[in-house]
Amino acid sequence: MDQQHSVQPRNIRAQLLSAMKEGEYAQCERLPRESILSEKLGISRTQLRDVLASLEREGFITRRHGVGTIINRHVLNVQTRMDIEVEFLDMIRQSGKEPAVAYVRVSDGTADEKIAGQLQLNPGDAIVRVARLVTADGVPAIYCEDVVAKDMVHGSAALRDYKLPFFHFLQRFCNAVPYLDLTEVRPAAADAELAEIFSVPMGTPLLHMDEVDYDIDGRPVFCSSEYYVDGIIRHTVLRKKL
Repeated sequence: MDQQHSVQPRNIRAQLLSAMKEGEYAQCERLPRESILSEKLGISRTQLRDVLASLEREGFITRRHGVGTIINRHVLNVQTRMDIEVEFLDMIRQSGKEPAVAYVRVSDGTADEKIAGQLQLNPGDAIVRVARLVTADGVPAIYCEDVVAKDMVHGSAALRDYKLPFFHFLQRFCNAVPYLDLTEVRPAAADAELAEIFSVPMGTPLLHMDEVDYDIDGRPVFCSSEYYVDGIIRHTVLRKKL
């Protein structure tokens, strides 16, 4: 197979980000010309432009005619971006801490009105709820409950399968690929249940993210309720002026 057609854009994106952060472009203000960069990466200039367009949308670079591709160090140096989907363990690693999964608990249930509305189900329809607690340096940091319609899960998934990163589980057992999510972000205070989960006093401030993920056709795939303890992960949002 031709090398230029065997390289995945996601891998090239990760390679370029690494090169700009701590690799050969770590001390550079700009990336090399497209002709040089595409040859170094072993991809076509068309493939390279797609990757650069993605990095520019995310604010890591700025392409200016007559100037070149500028590396935005102030954006590269941000530890955690709320506007870029990152798995929990990677999010904690980016914050300079050691991640671990304290537990994963799977339970069957039925959709209440809120979940039914989010997943376009009828109240009372069967669902699967996957709860997981993630720690940072041994301290409870993130608690998440992912919910998927039970009839989306194909085959016999064991507990070890639910321990996969949830996006991997969806692809393998639900034949579903999330394309985008809509997330409401708001403060929350730890109730008795969350206080026990995080080993914090009741009323402790938490960050709550209420998320619904959709496939490329706009169908809801799953919904998620995530809670973050303050002071462990710094969340940053990049917003471009239109």
